[in-house]
Formats: sequence, C-alpha cells, structure tokens
Amino acid sequence: MTFANDEGTLKMKRAAPAVFTATIFLSAALLFFVQPLFAKIVLPVIGGSPAVWTTAMLFFQTVLICGYLYAHFSARYLPVRFQAGVHIALWGLALTFLPPDIPDGWRLDASGWIAAQTLGLFALGVGAPFALLSANAPLIQSWYARSDGPSADDPYFLYGASNLG
Repeated sequence: MTFANDEGTLKMKRAAPAVFTATIFLSAALLFFVQPLFAKIVLPVIGGSPAVWTTAMLFFQTVLICGYLYAHFSARYLPVRFQAGVHIALWGLALTFLPPDIPDGWRLDASGWIAAQTLGLFALGVGAPFALLSANAPLIQSWYARSDGPSADDPYFLYGASNLG
C-alpha cells in the first residue's frame, strides 16, 4: 500500500491510522459479541447444561485459533493485494451464513453424542463468519505494517484497539 504526496492522498495518509484503528476495534467488539449472541440463540434448543457451555467455549476457542492461523499463513505467504482479495472473497462467501441462526430442520438427537451435535450446530450456524472475523485484526495489522502510512513501523497501537474491542 503506497501513499503519494499530493493533497488528496496526504489527507488519506493522515486518516489511515484512525480508519485502521476503528476497523480493528469494531471487528474485535463484534467478534466477542457474537459468542454470547449465538449461544443464547441455541440455548432453548440444546439446553444450558455445563456440557453445552463447555462445548461452546471449545468451539469458539478452536475457531479463533483457526482464524489466527489463516491470518498468519496468509500474511506470511501471500502478497498483500492477493490477501485482501482472498479475504474479501471469503467474506462474501461467509455472509451467506448470516444472520447467525439454527439451520432449518436441525433437531437435537437425544440418543446421539450431544457434544458432536453441538459442535456441528455451531459450525453451521456461525463457524465461517466467526473464523474470518477473528482473522480481521491480525490481517489488518499486517497490512498497515506493510504500508508507508504514519506509524507503520510501529503498528502496536492497533493491537491496543483490538484489545479494547
């Protein structure tokens, strides 16, 4: 990402940190809003036993790590423009899973393994959007660090915005 020195791009260069910070903050806030939201949606269907909550936590932590791994390997092995294109395309695909909800016709089979059914329900209901949402902050931080924007050599203020979200 390169910023030229004419008047319009100079304003854009000055605004870049605020835009990147706001994007990361909102992404992180949404990431941690989705967890209790979807858990409350499925609660009436699968119950609120400790096994359900433990399985939900397992799911969200595992998918969070998968999102971080996707961001890591994308940032490490793909050119920035290709990363952005892939990320936007994957978001387009993930948006087909929104709003987070229980898939039509899904029923809990009491005779089956409840944890596997719960993981499957969470994966179908919110898996792809959650994984991509978790990749947003590390990818955006990486993109900003590779730009020639102000503070690009020290983008850790973006990490702070992510933690505040």
